[in-house]
Amino acid sequence: MGIQIYADPITVNCRKVLAGFQLIGAPYELVHVDYFKGEHKGEAYLRLNPNGSVPAMADGDYTLWESNAMLQYAADLVGNDSAYPRDLKVRADINRWLQWEGSHWFPSCYVYLVENCVKPLLGGQADPAVLSAQAETFHKLAGILDRRLADRRWVVTDQPTIADIALAAPMHLHGWQKLPLGDHPHLRRWLLEDVEALPCWQATTVYEGFTTQRPARAA
Repeated sequence: MGIQIYADPITVNCRKVLAGFQLIGAPYELVHVDYFKGEHKGEAYLRLNPNGSVPAMADGDYTLWESNAMLQYAADLVGNDSAYPRDLKVRADINRWLQWEGSHWFPSCYVYLVENCVKPLLGGQADPAVLSAQAETFHKLAGILDRRLADRRWVVTDQPTIADIALAAPMHLHGWQKLPLGDHPHLRRWLLEDVEALPCWQATTVYEGFTTQRPARAA
């Protein structure tokens, strides 16, 4: 049967997994779970992921949740030592960035996603106080990543790894999110010139309005 990814491609962590699997070269079958219809809260899905969040993965009888764990699993499964090198210190470095993304970077970027994308889409408005309160944390974290990229093209090695995909994912709607990236030139260069040029990233593009269909104006 192979690997099945239960996901809605519009979400941060689902896009991360789909782009990551393509970078890795790990084949998969996408099983669509409609996020806005709440299908990830249904009984059948909760048997795969009791957290009620997307994505989830099934490889035969083996199930897995947590997007970064899926990337690690897939890279080891197909033996892609470029996307997830086996050298102890290099792998520890990648693992460090994966944990940092989940614990710090994603939550900060997610504030901008909710305020500037989700709320207006649902008929509400961004709360300037919430955005202002998050700004200091965001710039601190963006500064960490910016300094890391000051003298290198990719975050860990001289090739894109699953760390690059994971770190880029929370920014995947950066224009619509209105992420304040202007003070972080190395981060901007990495995201706009390098990550966004990757075939796996282009193949999983999400557009404003949470759609994978290219709008007419973007043609």
